[in-house]
Amino acid sequence: MHAMFVREYGGPEVMTWTEFPDPEPGPGEVGVRLRVAGVNFMDTGVRRMPVRTWSIPTVIGVEGSGVVTTLGAGVSDFAVGDRVVWRYHQGSYAEQLVIPADVLVRVPDEIDDETAAAVLMQGLTANHFTTETYAIRPGDTAVVHAAAGGVGMMLTQLIKARGGRVIGLVSREDKVQAAAEAGADHVLVSSGGGFEDRVRALTDGAGAHVVYDGAGAATFRSSQLSLRRHGVHAYYGVLIGNPTFDPSQLPNSILLSYPAVADHVPTREALVRRTNELFDFIRKGRLTPRIGARYALSDAAQAHRDLESRRTTGKLLLIP
Repeated sequence: MHAMFVREYGGPEVMTWTEFPDPEPGPGEVGVRLRVAGVNFMDTGVRRMPVRTWSIPTVIGVEGSGVVTTLGAGVSDFAVGDRVVWRYHQGSYAEQLVIPADVLVRVPDEIDDETAAAVLMQGLTANHFTTETYAIRPGDTAVVHAAAGGVGMMLTQLIKARGGRVIGLVSREDKVQAAAEAGADHVLVSSGGGFEDRVRALTDGAGAHVVYDGAGAATFRSSQLSLRRHGVHAYYGVLIGNPTFDPSQLPNSILLSYPAVADHVPTREALVRRTNELFDFIRKGRLTPRIGARYALSDAAQAHRDLESRRTTGKLLLIP
């Protein structure tokens, strides 16, 4: 089998299509043939620089859907032929994988492989943001950075499904339509900071209840200045850049959070329950992952180039 291997840190050119022996599952593991891998900004960070819990050389990628091909000793929850999806398994840019059974979730018949692969990482992230990070209530106003991206579009849909109002931020004029189609009530074009006055104008001077900010240090202060008293700044842009700040300078007694999706699904029971919440939203037509582009798995380097260029909208997928 082949996988996308990284031997050294660097640009997309360090990714090489490499042949490996077919893996065999051990106790508690499942052999899976990949059908679709999801591309996440996390993947580019792992390729570019040291990231906690990762080291190189490595096969990159964390998310995908596939079909069970073999079962390791002690696995009883799955059968050969089951369609499965996973949120996080290191080394997912590979034609064949061995994955611990407890990180897999069975895919319902009515959910196709691409939708399953497109929804899990970013969908669970968006679900975490709109429930446990800040529980969206009817009438709340949320600012969503990168509103035409994969996380941003899912966030927008889940905020709207829970009765909230969305002010979407996009980096370029040609992304406005995609953010609006996802459900954003207002879309502002901003490639950095300086948007707080426009947010306040749209909230009658009060500010937003929550800002979901994955855009890095450049937007950090403006996000905070966009919030009302005791608003929540959900900051997840650490792979783009971390700011330095003085806690005494936080405006309006706001709450600052670094929400990690692993805390949303800390157990297998939580993973299955939260994933089924997403599948239920999809069944009801309230959540529709937008596929921005599809690439051959062997062409993952181009997917990374496109993602890092900010030219893409929606979710990028890799197909073996």
